[in-house]
Amino acid sequence: MKRLLLIAAALSALATAAAAEPLLAPVFTDHAVLQRGQPIRVWGVAQPNAVVEVDLAGATASAVADAQGRWMTALPAREPGAALSLSVRSGVDSQTLSDLLVGDVWLCSGQSNMELPLRRAMGGEYEIAAAGDGNIRLLQTGKVSRPAPTSALPSAAVWRVATPATASNFSAVCFFMGRDIKKTTGVPVGLIDATWGGSIIQDWISRESLTTLKTYDAGLSVLADYARSPAEGLARWGGMLERWADRSAPQAKAWARPDFDDRAWAGLPMEAFWEATPGLETFDGTIWLRADVTLTAQQAAQGATLVLGPIDDLDTTFVNGKAVGSTEGWDTPRNYSLAKGSLKAGRNVIAIRVVDTGGGGGAWGPAAEKGLRLDDGGFAPLGGTWRYKVSSKLSDTGLPPHAPWLGASGLSTLHNGMIAPLAPYGLKGFAWYQGEANVTEAPEYARLMPALIADWRREFGQGDLPFLMVQLASFGAYKSAPAESGWAAVRDVQRRTTAADPKVGMASAVDLGDIYDIHPTNKQQVGARLALLARKLAYGEAGLNAAGPAPLTANRDGETVTVGFDQPLVVFSGTRPTGFELCDAAGACRFVEATVEGDSARIIAPAGMTPTKVRFAWAESPILNLYGLNRLPATPFELKIN
Repeated sequence: MKRLLLIAAALSALATAAAAEPLLAPVFTDHAVLQRGQPIRVWGVAQPNAVVEVDLAGATASAVADAQGRWMTALPAREPGAALSLSVRSGVDSQTLSDLLVGDVWLCSGQSNMELPLRRAMGGEYEIAAAGDGNIRLLQTGKVSRPAPTSALPSAAVWRVATPATASNFSAVCFFMGRDIKKTTGVPVGLIDATWGGSIIQDWISRESLTTLKTYDAGLSVLADYARSPAEGLARWGGMLERWADRSAPQAKAWARPDFDDRAWAGLPMEAFWEATPGLETFDGTIWLRADVTLTAQQAAQGATLVLGPIDDLDTTFVNGKAVGSTEGWDTPRNYSLAKGSLKAGRNVIAIRVVDTGGGGGAWGPAAEKGLRLDDGGFAPLGGTWRYKVSSKLSDTGLPPHAPWLGASGLSTLHNGMIAPLAPYGLKGFAWYQGEANVTEAPEYARLMPALIADWRREFGQGDLPFLMVQLASFGAYKSAPAESGWAAVRDVQRRTTAADPKVGMASAVDLGDIYDIHPTNKQQVGARLALLARKLAYGEAGLNAAGPAPLTANRDGETVTVGFDQPLVVFSGTRPTGFELCDAAGACRFVEATVEGDSARIIAPAGMTPTKVRFAWAESPILNLYGLNRLPATPFELKIN
């Protein structure tokens, strides 16, 4: 009896070890969807040099792990059918997954408008109640930022059957797209939600692909240092930031000094974004903030923590002229430790260089919570008002060097933590909704967008995998005169990227936005437009017009400029389309009237003007009434006139 108990205990230990060390990569779990119509790649980790055997409902394959234990093999392609089990065995180790379906898998990624969950979408309560579908499976990677690629996923990142509970926090755009695709194809759909609000595109591209662009080498070098030694990486980034600040505003170098005379500086409330201050309503750039704290000798003799609350976006903070910390992140509370000797009896000066790259700016949060938390438990508040001075505009300085390891605004870290663990899982295609975080750098976005597409296609094993993107929705005040627009420029990059690749599609959301809310809630239409593109590009539905009108040519004949589109045009709410502009060689633009006939728009140039460019809907929030016969909006654009 004792021997039997020992054997049972040993077997139990082996089973526990197998469970603790899965053979399959984390992306493979119960309830997964495997991509139909292509060899099914399967991989994971076993003992070094061990033989691994894989069985999917009777179809088998094998592999030999390399010296690090990594293995990969492929099973024959399958078509949808009954639920399957996948078993993997290597020596005494084994793992079995159940309730797997074969169908189509889509990877959805981007920033907050892709991240926005079903519960926050228009009609969310109704949509959640109707979300149960055993043939739709959902996987959320969670927010994971890593300085180097990882194969791991969080323990909660598992495939789940779509139910009201599992769909509630899933990407609304992705869910609506997948639901429509399933209705059209009739096959199971697997949806992967890999999103992070506020993220820049650079953080979603691999190190290898960013390196080919030749402009990110310094940041990638710092990131590699940080991966080896965070202290070394921080020191190098701090030096880069100081050099940028010195170039941007050399006159501000003295503003951290405690003896600097700031009595002429204006006041700024501590608890609000600086956009609430007259004159700063639209300011993006660098502003210095200063405040005083008076301490007794007993207080000054202690160590302390400087508590500043969140600062949007990037701060470098000084106490009595000495830098005590620098942090990037709009909602990250700043808490800087001060060693004994950092403070002095009497007046202590807190100076902060704040860089805002868009949206709200400055130190925000409750003013009463900002101050020095002393080691003895005492608290010395900063008071309710900063003294402030504008240092430089972002339009003059360009973006500061980002901390390259910082999730959402770094380099490759979201790719490392949220895309690398998925590759090379079999996919039908990608859906991408991002760009708001890059509206200040449209020319660079024009290099980055094709790089991202090529990068992901390479990693997931197909050079022409369909890539669907959402063109930015309207956001921001209406304009009564022509003006430059970063939002419009990024939309045009999205248009041009689409035009250059027949397997890239663009679903415009410009008419679905909200001028007061950067997160419009009509995600049903966004998902439906993506699904329409999928029917054409991924499923080959012939004759389907899946996008709104896009320009092909712009030609001038005398005073007449003719813009040719790729499809017939329709004007709503009137007989003439709104939003056309002509621009001359000096860059001066004017709104002009246009007429529409078939697939062309004709414009008469104003007297005395020699136009060189034509623009359409060139604004953060253009008013559109030009559509296609499919009731999809014409894309904003800028074209040179021939």
